[in-house]
Amino acid sequence: MTVSAARFDDAAPLEDRVAHLRAANSDLHGQELVRAMVTGEMKGRIALVSSFGAESAVLLDMVAEADPATPVVFLDTLKLFPQTLGYRDALIDRLGLTDVRTIQPADRDLTRHDPDGTLWSIDPDFCCHIRKTDPLDAALSGFAGWITGRKRFHGGKRATLPTIEGDPLTDRLKINPLAPWTPDDIARYLADRDLPVHPLVDDGFLSIGCQPCTRRVGPGEDVRAGRWAWLDKTECGIHGEGI
Repeated sequence: MTVSAARFDDAAPLEDRVAHLRAANSDLHGQELVRAMVTGEMKGRIALVSSFGAESAVLLDMVAEADPATPVVFLDTLKLFPQTLGYRDALIDRLGLTDVRTIQPADRDLTRHDPDGTLWSIDPDFCCHIRKTDPLDAALSGFAGWITGRKRFHGGKRATLPTIEGDPLTDRLKINPLAPWTPDDIARYLADRDLPVHPLVDDGFLSIGCQPCTRRVGPGEDVRAGRWAWLDKTECGIHGEGI
């Protein structure tokens, strides 16, 4: 159960806002936590950020069930697989989502820093910065928090991921409803809800980002092994370095 909106203070220190939401929702995850966030005291002040990737249909379905008018932010880096864009359109129609905001990098940044589109091969961190981090920060302006699809089984520092946390770099709340879920939980939800999977999943792409920086995952590899496989890099930067 959440507490009244009057007791939530956007201007309070970040750690106080985190503590407030944890106290009210500490035992919730999955659909229950999503519903509490988008229909309770955070309603209108929280968005779902979705890649429309391999596991994205789960949270998108949960949000649609709770409130299909919840803002959904989709980062179109202009380097995505065409299958991802088609999957986005199909899921929007299937789930009845009414406020999906497709965000693209600023033309001025691409003209200045990546005029020939090869920055990903020269400086992938900076490529992620101008194509994802900066556009997302602008898109989330005015929101007190956002919902992510990160899960502990992804490994790395995600292994200890809480369901509710704060990002000191942006001073926003981050909600991770699927943090404790397992691959079996994901598969079961997709099957129970008869949700379509990303068309590249059956082709071995288990974590799907930009086309030049994503490869198939081999047998026994970590689910995110196909991202920036030639580098010691596992994150795009929107969650901070290595998070």
